[in-house]
Amino acid sequence: MGEMDDVVSEFLVESHENLDRLDTDLLALESNPNAREMLASIFRSIHTIKGTCGFLGFGRLESLTHVGENLLSLLRDGKVGVDSETTSALLALVDATRRMLGNIEKQGSEGPDEFLELKETLTRLQGEFAKPAKKAAAPASNATPAQASVDPAPAPVTAAVPASTPTPSAAASVSAAPKAATPAPSPSAAPSASPAAPSSAQNEHSVADNSIRVDVGQLDKLMNLVGELVLARNQVLQFTAGSSDNGFLATTQRLNLITTELQESVMKTRMQPISNVWSKLPRVVRDLSQSLGKKIRVEMDGKETELDKTILEAIKDPLTHIVRNSCDHGIETPDVRVQRGKPAEGVLHLRAFHEGGQVIIEISDDGGGIDVERVKRKAVANGLITQEQASRMGEREACMLIFAAGLSTASAVTNVSGRGVGMDVVRSNIEKTGGQVDLQNRFLEGLTIRIKIPLTLAIIPALVVVTGEERFAIPQVSLLELVRLEGEAARKGIETIEGSPVYRLRGALLPLVHLDRELGLARRSDGDEAVNIVVLQADDRHFGLVVDRICDTEEIVVKPLGKLLKGLATFAGATIMGDGKVALILDVMGIAQRARVISEARERASVSSSATASASEGVRRRLLLFSVAGGQRMAAALEEAARLEEFAAEQVETSGDQRVVQYRDDILPLISLAEQFGRREEGSGGKPLPVVVVREGERSYGLVVERILDIVEQELKVQRRAPRAGLQGTAVIGGKVTDLLDITAVVRRFESECESRVA
Repeated sequence: MGEMDDVVSEFLVESHENLDRLDTDLLALESNPNAREMLASIFRSIHTIKGTCGFLGFGRLESLTHVGENLLSLLRDGKVGVDSETTSALLALVDATRRMLGNIEKQGSEGPDEFLELKETLTRLQGEFAKPAKKAAAPASNATPAQASVDPAPAPVTAAVPASTPTPSAAASVSAAPKAATPAPSPSAAPSASPAAPSSAQNEHSVADNSIRVDVGQLDKLMNLVGELVLARNQVLQFTAGSSDNGFLATTQRLNLITTELQESVMKTRMQPISNVWSKLPRVVRDLSQSLGKKIRVEMDGKETELDKTILEAIKDPLTHIVRNSCDHGIETPDVRVQRGKPAEGVLHLRAFHEGGQVIIEISDDGGGIDVERVKRKAVANGLITQEQASRMGEREACMLIFAAGLSTASAVTNVSGRGVGMDVVRSNIEKTGGQVDLQNRFLEGLTIRIKIPLTLAIIPALVVVTGEERFAIPQVSLLELVRLEGEAARKGIETIEGSPVYRLRGALLPLVHLDRELGLARRSDGDEAVNIVVLQADDRHFGLVVDRICDTEEIVVKPLGKLLKGLATFAGATIMGDGKVALILDVMGIAQRARVISEARERASVSSSATASASEGVRRRLLLFSVAGGQRMAAALEEAARLEEFAAEQVETSGDQRVVQYRDDILPLISLAEQFGRREEGSGGKPLPVVVVREGERSYGLVVERILDIVEQELKVQRRAPRAGLQGTAVIGGKVTDLLDITAVVRRFESECESRVA
């Protein structure tokens, strides 16, 4: 049928896999009719095929599988028993489905056969529970009207197929040869499906034969082995640099070529289209638009753009959060949009494309944009910047404040926003992948958030530099250009402004950062030596990294740092060089922050205050207010709350005698604050469970509260010292007496109680 649509191709692959499994399962079921789990699995497989082919417009296949689904439903519920006749009929259903899938692959439609005899048999086996067979839906666009018609009379169906359309021999059991109108024969009397029968069609490869599913863990292992091969290749190439043996040189070049091709091929197996992540976003937008009373349309460009699976997983949550923010903060309600002369329906546009060896993702909306002055006022009120800094700040820099921790312009806490703990996490998660976030604001017209991320994290091109006696690798994605100053230019080209070195590069002042000083390495003697400057980009800032020597660019295999070194913001990982020695990979963003190249506001926003500071007197603090059972008001420093979540009652499970939930690929223990303070927690009655997620050390915990009240900012003055363990004291917040929660003490007591119960 020409170039097959990706969705149909995926449907065919999955359906063929299900059918192959059904052959085995049905035979096993015949031997063990009471295998309920297997029956449920068979039902799900047929149900999946039926639902998908209905969505794709394959009406005949949907009608056939619907009758089989009815029978399987009765078998699953124990209303009808499994016997040889039933198994034969279901095997015939599998054969008929396989035949129709073959027609879809070759012709684009299921073919003319309605399989009425098979439908009648499947319906008869339902006994007293039989339902009328579902009529065929409208045919696909390439089916003729004659094919779409269904004869209501129970006339016999001819299974003859034109010679020009080869059919698999397995389809021989689907229908009998033409004969006089007689009652439908028992399926057991029909010839069994015999895959051994030779057929020319068996020599043809279907779409299912051309694909294979591989466990992601196996691909990761293969990728690691290729990484080791790349390292070995680099070592061999280093040895050939001084060799004059032509045979050895030719062999190493051949090894280099094969390794490169193998690396590219393996990396392609890990690449997936971004549509795998985007496909879930229209549902998110629909649900949000309904709950917010808005009309929002989603448009997508570049869904086929491919990324490494690791990158896709890393950006899934940030993309979802940005989309949620655009729906909540950005796009206005229909009445407001009409007042502003806009269509009542807002548009959220997602765009992805390749540019310069990276992937660019743009999330645009035609909403209200960012009110810069409002953001400045909020940032000043939260203590992120001073009033003087706000007055000097440009529009773009002010807009970037939305990524500061704890800043939210929402007037109240909702299920969608207002917590001030979202966009800073978005930015940090993107930057962990080596990416960058930027935005373009058009007040009252819309906002575009632009994300630039690498294609993969496993093997990357990097520039190798030397400072002191150490080698370092700089990811090429952050590299702009190289500058070398010699002689007079080296002595006079570098100027000093307010004690900070700068270099005038094409008329613009470039801040300089000396790598040896930032890392505390032994300095070289200045003398008349040349100055090597690596011009880098961190966020929206350019700066020059001064190093002793610039080596060459090469592909490096990124190895993660151990637990003891993960806290070092200046390093992104390590790699093994060609001589077998380890070189650290520089984190360009971390270097820029350490050297104060990034703006003071950004740096201050990234620093979390200590827990004890939240209870200091006379300090303005941002506080999260909530209540526990019985209406007891409590507060905690907002920066101590990693997330605010609501878990459905059915999500709560039990481990030992602890309540837990599955949360972000981890198990989150739930701590009832009501029980911690001697109150009885009221039953949820099936209602969602409000939880404040906090982090202590390497673990996360969920503090169960009765209700999230608000986020406030005020001068915190403790008027009464802690009346009991787990509290820091009592203060008047929002005109009401409020207990200040000591999260660390509560978690420690919880862990102590768990240990004592185990003992």
